[in-house]
Amino acid sequence: MSWGKENRLRRIFQKDGRTLMLAADHGYFMGPTTRLEDPRKTLTPLLPFVDVLMTTRGVLRNCIDPKSGIPVVLRVSGGPTMAREPRVLEDEWLTTSIEEAIRLNTAAVALQTFSGSPYESRTIKNLSELANEGERYGIPVLGVVALGDEYTNKSNDSRYLAMACRILAENGASFVKTYYPEEGFDKMVNSAMVPLVVAGGPQPKDPKLDKDLATFQLAYNAIQQGAAGLDFGRKVWQSDHPIAVAKALYSIVHEKHTAKEAYDLFNKLKSEKKQ
Repeated sequence: MSWGKENRLRRIFQKDGRTLMLAADHGYFMGPTTRLEDPRKTLTPLLPFVDVLMTTRGVLRNCIDPKSGIPVVLRVSGGPTMAREPRVLEDEWLTTSIEEAIRLNTAAVALQTFSGSPYESRTIKNLSELANEGERYGIPVLGVVALGDEYTNKSNDSRYLAMACRILAENGASFVKTYYPEEGFDKMVNSAMVPLVVAGGPQPKDPKLDKDLATFQLAYNAIQQGAAGLDFGRKVWQSDHPIAVAKALYSIVHEKHTAKEAYDLFNKLKSEKKQ
């Protein structure tokens, strides 16, 4: 591994080998989604409480203070949006050059592949080409396991996810972002060859479920079973108490807190804010 690539990975993964990433790249296909209408206002208060920001060049240039010092994983794929009819989010291309990533001093670049979809070959080719460029310039590649609309049922299928993670690693990803299945995640970690970070995904729809406790339980389970970190977005910045959520997640990732301890910390921080 080149010095530059290792240095960039160490900006992402802390001394304990783990990372808490804040995903804020949703606008590249969703536009001004709820509570990310003003990225500067939403994200700036959260940056001191996470290790890494994952976002697009538009948000980075226009909304993130260069003096913040936050390491950035730059989203470099895109194409279709939520406005496309019929909606085919899998039809992605590389949209940002490696030179732009270098100009923006990013710690890594990120794109997603859609294993099993009609666009599987193209998105894997995107990854391979990006990995080639990344090796040339010492920039790690985050491969994101993505699901098109027809494949959302696969988000809890550990066999499918293990295959998708391994394929990303085989084609040059330095680390992989994936969903967390209810069973089999430890086997995914063992077969992936590279570190796995777990996605948060949308909030649970069950009104009887405590959404915050569910978030912390997912995070705790993933870390206990070998995840190298988390890359949560909407579960943080769509919360009514985003800083409290971020601090609680940090306690799970880096301070060995249980889900219950993180939940208690979250509630304590909430109550202090009200005073």
